[in-house]
Amino acid sequence: MWGSVLVCAVLAVCGPGLAQDVPPYTENCRSGTYPPSGPTFKGNVQWYTINLDQPPYERWQKLISDKKAPLKDLVQHIKNLAKSISPKLIEIVDNKLPLLIGNLPYPFGEEIKGVADAAGAPLGEIMLFNIFYEVFSVCTSVVAQDTSGKLIHARNLDFGLFLGWDVKNNSWMVSELLKPLVVNVNFQRNNKTVFMSTSFAGYIGILTGMKPGILTLTMNERYALDGGYLGILEWILGKRQGVWMGFLTRSVLENATSYDDAKEVLSKTEMLAPAYFILGGNKPGQACVITRSRKLSINFWELDTQKGEWYVLETNYDHWKPPLVIDNRRDPAMKCLNQTGQKGISFSTIYDVLSTKPVLNKLTTYTTMMSISENKFETYLRDCPDPCMPW
Repeated sequence: MWGSVLVCAVLAVCGPGLAQDVPPYTENCRSGTYPPSGPTFKGNVQWYTINLDQPPYERWQKLISDKKAPLKDLVQHIKNLAKSISPKLIEIVDNKLPLLIGNLPYPFGEEIKGVADAAGAPLGEIMLFNIFYEVFSVCTSVVAQDTSGKLIHARNLDFGLFLGWDVKNNSWMVSELLKPLVVNVNFQRNNKTVFMSTSFAGYIGILTGMKPGILTLTMNERYALDGGYLGILEWILGKRQGVWMGFLTRSVLENATSYDDAKEVLSKTEMLAPAYFILGGNKPGQACVITRSRKLSINFWELDTQKGEWYVLETNYDHWKPPLVIDNRRDPAMKCLNQTGQKGISFSTIYDVLSTKPVLNKLTTYTTMMSISENKFETYLRDCPDPCMPW
């Protein structure tokens, strides 16, 4: 419904196709934004280690103790949103969701219990916090191959659309509440890194991650009638064949032994919500976008440098269809990539692309860039000062 209202509003003011043709919604491709500084850079992101040899209940204690206050602030905001929809939702969250914790696959249920206790928050509210990410993220992900065959995988994580607009500060409330919770996490076993991720404190799934030497992975939400709300409702009501997306990506990062292994699992596992999986490997040509319904793989889009396709780029719309007229981050990002050219691709120029409006927008919480060949993983908090596109 909201999408239709916004489309009508923009078309009424701008006319068809003009919504992205005037400032502040587009700008010339940025350059010189890296190393990050200036008004679009909000800060560096702290690293934490999660010891997978510890009991699941204990793993997140240090991280959550450090992030307890901002986590409580965000959970309270989510709770207030739920109350505004229906007071009965809070009763369900507080009384019904905790009863389902045992239905989560190991070790996720125990980890969520540990997070809730460390945060001093009701278990149901921390479960809601983890469900939250299955349905509300809008993102831009890209994997590009340079002329030497090296892959760079990068993403903007945009989050908080329609979850409360702060009129005074011209910002989305949830997006701003999330930024103090952004953390880099090094998951270790036997004192060795198994995989790493950028995440939000309190969320135990993975939206952005790298398995050193093997693969990189990001997940973007895909809008569909058979969407995440339906899958979550079915799960709550007892139909639990589908896997939570954040748990699936974490399992792949922990257990996959190769790019092809990861692609197989991400393609065939039944999920709670449709999604785009953007996957990168450790060899030239190993990059793809897997377009998923909840049950099926709909499309594979892979690099093909012989055809001049040296990058894959995904926002939140099927790549073979036009994006929504009021949410066209794809074309500005592609314009900047094409302007840069394959010879010019680097961390610096990719960061420039992800710093260009509206690829960078009011929802953008962080930018992550990953390279298997160089064993680099960098994350930066973002800001989009006015004038800036709301999404």
